[in-house]
Amino acid sequence: MDHFTSRKYIVGAVIILFALLFITKLFFLQVIDKTYSISAENNSKRIITLFPARGLIYDRKGELLVFNQASYDLMISPYQLQEFDTAEFCSILNITKSDLEYSIKRSYNPRYRREPFIKQISPETYAILQEKLYKFPGFYVRPRTLRKYNKKTAAHVLGYVGEVDEKTMENDDYYVLGDYIGISGVEKTYEPFLRGEKGRQIFNVDVHGRVQGTYQDGKFDNPAVVGKNISLTIDSELQEYGEHLMQNYIGSIVAIEPKTGEILTLVTTPNFDPSLLVGRERTDNYKVLVNDTLKPLFNRALMAQYPPGSTFKMINALIALQENVINPDYQYYVDGGYYARGISVKDHVHGYVDLVGALQQSSNAYFCYLFRNILEDKKYGSVSNAYSNWRKYVVSFGFNQKLNTDFTNELKGFVPTPSYYDRYYGENRWKALTILSLSIGQGELGITPLQQANMTCAIANKGYYVTPHVLKNIAGIDTIPSIFTQKNYSLIDTSHFNIVIKGMEQAVNGGIGSTATIAKIKDIIVCGKTGTAENPHGADHSVFTAFAPKDDPQIAIAVYVEHGEWGASYAAPVASLMIEKYLTGTVNRKWLETYMLNKLIEY
Repeated sequence: MDHFTSRKYIVGAVIILFALLFITKLFFLQVIDKTYSISAENNSKRIITLFPARGLIYDRKGELLVFNQASYDLMISPYQLQEFDTAEFCSILNITKSDLEYSIKRSYNPRYRREPFIKQISPETYAILQEKLYKFPGFYVRPRTLRKYNKKTAAHVLGYVGEVDEKTMENDDYYVLGDYIGISGVEKTYEPFLRGEKGRQIFNVDVHGRVQGTYQDGKFDNPAVVGKNISLTIDSELQEYGEHLMQNYIGSIVAIEPKTGEILTLVTTPNFDPSLLVGRERTDNYKVLVNDTLKPLFNRALMAQYPPGSTFKMINALIALQENVINPDYQYYVDGGYYARGISVKDHVHGYVDLVGALQQSSNAYFCYLFRNILEDKKYGSVSNAYSNWRKYVVSFGFNQKLNTDFTNELKGFVPTPSYYDRYYGENRWKALTILSLSIGQGELGITPLQQANMTCAIANKGYYVTPHVLKNIAGIDTIPSIFTQKNYSLIDTSHFNIVIKGMEQAVNGGIGSTATIAKIKDIIVCGKTGTAENPHGADHSVFTAFAPKDDPQIAIAVYVEHGEWGASYAAPVASLMIEKYLTGTVNRKWLETYMLNKLIEY
């Protein structure tokens, strides 16, 4: 009897335990865990995402560059589908019947339920479809916007918008499949401001997915917040003119306001119409651009790395002055070239020449002497140590580093380290003559056009540059990032710049032997320097860098024309016309403009 009673209590305890577990689980599911109730609610609701219009983009003068155009995504509720005229449907949307069948089948997969059936329908197509949408039950339209451009310019500056990828969605839960995001240029850099904030509308639907009205009278709806408008430092008129001048050439133009670091124009050619990368044709157009052998998508202004050529002589001059290797009046005897231990560097200058004359006439031999004296200065104990010191000065002008502009694709260029030469020649087995080509801006140096223009800003400012940038302001935000307002000082004393600037002035405005007289502008003192960048793959590149006016620099510019050979042949005239256009608002030297537009290079 006692044994039976004991078993009765055990069984009762087990039953009570299971009952408690069941009640606890039921309480958790119904009161604490909302998963199932939410799932049930989701089956009775349709959440419509409201996409904000992206912010507008203006130039420095307030001219509208990028705005929004209405576009529409065609959505589908697969369980509401009824028989319809597929031929008429396909004709309106310009799709095939097989495309239609595939998309309908795909729409039954919950993973793709909220993805557009057809993306980016034009306003014209939408107008036709909207009148006949009643014939196609199960389909509805969701409004979107696409980018629209006032001009066919500045594609590399503005960038483009495309669909978000898997990696971005993993890193930022704001984005879901089918969202658009800035892919390059300003659209990418300032995406968090331009994109705005998505909103939503919630509708009640029946078991067949048919809308039965708003959920709780819109209590939980949120309006979309439009993206912030952005003004750029770009002068769109100057940008357009630069692209016009360079239409027959491969190369780039970068113009900067020296005192502020504001980029006035950033031209890279060949370029492309930014509207090609908008809408349903974007994918096909992108393939064409990618396969173009002239590489119109390649941003030469930020990513092409060239030797600076003779424009680099100004840096060597400043280092020599800072290191007391020479004084401004010191002269070297130049006799048509530099010759030492089997090395020969040609020069068109003859006789004694000082620093101003060497810059004015672009004497190669003078700077070979100068560079060798810098690296063989005995106070450093070795050429390697002297070179490290020389390189420190060079880097202080923004070379061999990203300038931290508001472009995500800029490259840092290349200024070799001592270890670089140690690997090639052996430690302590290379001398000044080994790397003599650096004296005239050749050899292993790799400089981007942006860095070249930035260097010119530092010279115009007599020792400092402000980080180049294209952001003027963001609507509703009082300041721009402090990096775009701070001065970055070179390691050269301000007192040494005047003599170099004088040499640049003489190169443009001097007499016989001046290399850049083609860049001379009436009533404007232009200070500039020509260069020829060696090219192992064909004719050398034409280079010119300048700033103006001399006493109140308002524009600094660097121009590269690939295969243009001499700096005075192509780059200098283009730069001079750009300066005239910016400072006077017009171009009076129509003869030079016409000449450059008709002067061709065989690529």
